[in-house]
Amino acid sequence: MTSTPATPLLDKVIIPADLRQVEDRDLPQLAREVRDEMIDAVSRTGGHLGAGLGVVELTVAIHKVFNTPDDKLIFDVGHQCYPHKILTGRRDRIRTLRQEDGLSGFTRRAESEYDPFGAAHSSTSISAGLGMAVAADLSGSKRNVIAVIGDGAMSAGMAYEALNNAGALDARLIVILNDNDMSIAPPTGAMSAYLARLASGRTYMGFRDLGKKLTAYLGKNVDRAITRAVEHARGYVTGGTMFEEMGFYHIGPIDGHSFDHLLPVLRNVRDHARGPVLIHVVTQKGKGYAPAEAAADKYHGVNKFDVITGAQAKAKPNAPSYTSVFGEALVQEAGYDDKIVGITAAMPNGTGLDKLQEAFPLRTFDVGIAEQHAVTFAAGLAAEGYKPFCAIYSTFLQRGYDQVVHDVAIQGLPVRFPIDRAGFVGADGPTHAGSFDTTFLATLPGMVVMAAADEAELKHMVRTAAAYDDGPISFRYPRGEGVGVELPERGQILEIGKGRVVKQGAKVALLSFGTRLKDCLLAAEDLDAAGLSTAVADARFAKPLDHDLIRQLVRHHEVLITIEEGAVGGFGGHVLQFLSSEGLLDHGLKIRSMILPDVWMEQASPDAMYAKAGLDRAGIVSTVFKALGQSRVGVGFAG
Repeated sequence: MTSTPATPLLDKVIIPADLRQVEDRDLPQLAREVRDEMIDAVSRTGGHLGAGLGVVELTVAIHKVFNTPDDKLIFDVGHQCYPHKILTGRRDRIRTLRQEDGLSGFTRRAESEYDPFGAAHSSTSISAGLGMAVAADLSGSKRNVIAVIGDGAMSAGMAYEALNNAGALDARLIVILNDNDMSIAPPTGAMSAYLARLASGRTYMGFRDLGKKLTAYLGKNVDRAITRAVEHARGYVTGGTMFEEMGFYHIGPIDGHSFDHLLPVLRNVRDHARGPVLIHVVTQKGKGYAPAEAAADKYHGVNKFDVITGAQAKAKPNAPSYTSVFGEALVQEAGYDDKIVGITAAMPNGTGLDKLQEAFPLRTFDVGIAEQHAVTFAAGLAAEGYKPFCAIYSTFLQRGYDQVVHDVAIQGLPVRFPIDRAGFVGADGPTHAGSFDTTFLATLPGMVVMAAADEAELKHMVRTAAAYDDGPISFRYPRGEGVGVELPERGQILEIGKGRVVKQGAKVALLSFGTRLKDCLLAAEDLDAAGLSTAVADARFAKPLDHDLIRQLVRHHEVLITIEEGAVGGFGGHVLQFLSSEGLLDHGLKIRSMILPDVWMEQASPDAMYAKAGLDRAGIVSTVFKALGQSRVGVGFAG
């Protein structure tokens, strides 16, 4: 880590107004201090490290040049927002990142006036920024709106929709394209910086503006010709791009770690830009921290780590993770069936498809941050007789729901949807929680919806999905390690729509959908000890429901409790609809549906979140006693 003077500059910078008092020549020192502060904080909390390290100079420069929070700064995704938080009055809480009751790992409107728009999902910043820019125009405000978006996020169609609209509106919007993989074009040193300063200056922008002003006299076609003439002339020197064709004034690429490059361009754009501008900035992910620079993923997401060595703390799981069990099971099934292919939207490691990618590279497709495309791409493969496993996190599958409905479900195409991160995900909070997939999938005709109770069940569901060709099928499973059950050599093909009774009982029935089964079994021990003989069943399917199993549980038990890791309208809602239509609610049955609470649950450990939601062992026991109108006190409760 870099040594700093006895009185660091960062101690004097509480908010951006303080930063704007720092001399330009001292900004590199301030950037080093911000970088060191971030490294130390994330070493203690874990989180997204590489992206933030790559935008330290850019973040400092933006807050130096622009009048935030009056000028609006919007970060795409939010992985890179830690330096921004340090500089906007949150340094004293930066070591609470992603902790319970601490700072969010993303920008969050409720957290600070310097976070004008919440971010966690990719590719939203330009659309949000355009809305704010138009709002400023409508209200007669002269504020600047700056959207910072990474090159990876530009793979999503939403970003291009926003660019196209911004160009058509000729909105005063500044988009900074943070190219941290050098995937578009490298900067060309001093000449590139000189040309960027020249292109962002009054003269060039004045010529471009002149073409627009002539519209009133010469007509739109002539205006377009004059404007394009200026831009094409500049293109001979700086290179034309598709951004120019979409109506943006394109500047760069420039070095995103050089204040000599950043400051003059940002100031020129601030002072002279009229319509939409795109500044192409090249940065290095993980910049300034050797272990991150050397890592293949540039330390994108890390556990707590040793600052000196970079070694990350390793959890000691008692069981393999659900993600790894899925990945290995899919590789196994792909070995038996060459029609199986895997699709991921920029998350091969997170979804476990990296295992398939290694074993069958020609049958694995990473389509980038493009969930809508991923789903319809899978539909096309299925239409031609292939067996696509379209692996997308629950929270990200929401982005492709229209395609699930129209391109997959209506056509009855056998696309398989492995849904990772089902239920609470802990430190990433409500934006990444898998709350809604059961609800929005189970409402679709012809969709099969499964949930794995443990890692052995997950293997069964991978094989079941591989064998199922009658329409779309999904199966959900949580983040983290399994419960430690013995894994079969190969999964079994489950009978569609059939659950299983795991434990017999006479008075209370607990019907679980998903991995709350373990807590149901623990709760049953407590209820048995309290004299309430309790059965436990694993539904396996939310659609189609096991009607025979539900009838059996209703007819032979006084209390039926459904338990799931999903929002209202999911598994429990379908059970209640079935019981209502069958007239099975008319005979004194005491039934309760336990679901995720109808609130946005803030970050904490998953166990703490489930306890707060009442979906743990104690919560299940409490629900049973309330249904019976009894108190737990004095009845032998062992929870």
